[in-house]
Amino acid sequence: MGSTEEETTSKPVNDAALPTEPLLFKPTTSSTYPSPSIEESVQPDPSEHDLTQFLQISFNYGPRPFKDLPFLILFLLLVLCTFAFGIFSIVHRNANYSNVSSFTYDSNSTSCVQDSSFLSNPSWVFERSLFSLSSSSLWTSLIWTLVITLVLSVPICFLLLLLLKRYTKQIVYVLLPFFIIMPVFFDVYWFVACTLSSSCSDSFPLVYRILVLVFVLLIVGIIVWIIVANWHRIELTVRIIGVASDALSRNLGLFLVIPLLTLGLVVYYAPIVLFLVFARFNGKIVAKESNGEFTCVWKQDSWVPAYYTLAILTMLWSLTTMVEAQVYVICGTIAQWYFSKDDTKPKRSIRSSLRNAFGPSSGTVCLSGLLICAVRVVRAAVDSARQEDVPGIVNLVLRCCVNALLSAIDFLNKFTINFAAITGEAYCTSARMTYELLRRNLLSAVFVETVSTRLLAGIIFVFSSVYAIVAFAILQGVSDLGVKAYIVAVLAWVLLIVVLGFFVHVLDNVIDTVYICYAIDRDRGEVYKQEVHEVYVHLPISRNNRSAFPSRTVGV
Repeated sequence: MGSTEEETTSKPVNDAALPTEPLLFKPTTSSTYPSPSIEESVQPDPSEHDLTQFLQISFNYGPRPFKDLPFLILFLLLVLCTFAFGIFSIVHRNANYSNVSSFTYDSNSTSCVQDSSFLSNPSWVFERSLFSLSSSSLWTSLIWTLVITLVLSVPICFLLLLLLKRYTKQIVYVLLPFFIIMPVFFDVYWFVACTLSSSCSDSFPLVYRILVLVFVLLIVGIIVWIIVANWHRIELTVRIIGVASDALSRNLGLFLVIPLLTLGLVVYYAPIVLFLVFARFNGKIVAKESNGEFTCVWKQDSWVPAYYTLAILTMLWSLTTMVEAQVYVICGTIAQWYFSKDDTKPKRSIRSSLRNAFGPSSGTVCLSGLLICAVRVVRAAVDSARQEDVPGIVNLVLRCCVNALLSAIDFLNKFTINFAAITGEAYCTSARMTYELLRRNLLSAVFVETVSTRLLAGIIFVFSSVYAIVAFAILQGVSDLGVKAYIVAVLAWVLLIVVLGFFVHVLDNVIDTVYICYAIDRDRGEVYKQEVHEVYVHLPISRNNRSAFPSRTVGV
């Protein structure tokens, strides 16, 4: 890795040889800023695949054709079946499901009949207890604390974005010690508080308290080792986070659109959850013999378990598809800003990204979501099998092979949806072109996603912990919750972690998008955003791909 690299000696490209696909464009702007690329020392191997189609990759502003339609049709068919059978379960539900205890076996009719003297379920008792529970001081304090935390999380996110944009280096280096101080403080504080409390010390003997203390300190030691081992990367990572924060600050509309998409998923889930509830009511009350005595039990219809499987798979696929759609919208919006001629934000960039995500590229988004869903399901099955501790070398080898395959799919899917959002190409084409793009430029795809994600996770942990400490101090001063204030403070900490985690999710995708846009710029010999090139030029060279280009050298 060096601060300077030799300029690329570009060869003229015959215009007649360029493909006419919609993702390929002639560069409209050119910069005199030297492109940090790799010097060609020999002629390319004619036996290799023709890579001229990758030389003019840019954002596709024009109309995009529909891609991966079979997967969109499959997804819509799955959703349609889920809703159709769900409506059927509501219409054909058995109202006697909740009154099984009121049925008795009639020997004359050899069937179950309802006892007329059965009293209805006294739901008012439950409602009264719920009302008294909700009126307690704990629930009142909890609700108000969570509402205030949710409201304050919005300015906290914008404040964090502003700090990361203008004072990235100062924020990171100031908060780095707190990555260690905070866990140690909470660990020691819990140990001392539990030792002084008689109820806690009775529940956790001294040996267990010491084990927890040592375990947390070991985790802190691992964190220290990670920071020391990656210290040489922190300076570059700080600059990458600063560039991504600047790009996100120019597209603040994403903070409105992405939560709305999440809210839309929740609204979409609501009827499916209702269908799952009413599916339990499909069945009948039958007599069951046990030791010569007959009792009345509920027998579920045979199709209900199959519907549960269908509905759960639909929900999982919908969840991963929505996540990929959000990544697509973020990438499309940021890419339009990156490839704009000036620093002004393109008009209707978010709207066009939404239109492409849920229009021509909806099949690609569904396919990407399906792959992620399959990986998660298979990985959960492998983890479940591991917990069962099935002996045998064959089982161990199969688990290793499956984990390697799942990791490869995750890596392949990492930047594919980003590339599809830029070019509008199908999933397989985007995966191949992304691989070729990064391989030709010897860029490391691992570096961008490791240190930056860990630093951002540590930053939001510190922010949330400080907020939880302040919330706990305020609760102790204005209420008489006592020990229950810990519960409220922890829940407020979890809520803020979730909100700031959403912020980190968006910023991580911005980092990936800028990375892909930089790779396209580097491949084309263009510079759309000079401030990005000044940072990303210091990215380390991918050692895994160096052997693929033995004839190319990089200035170190």
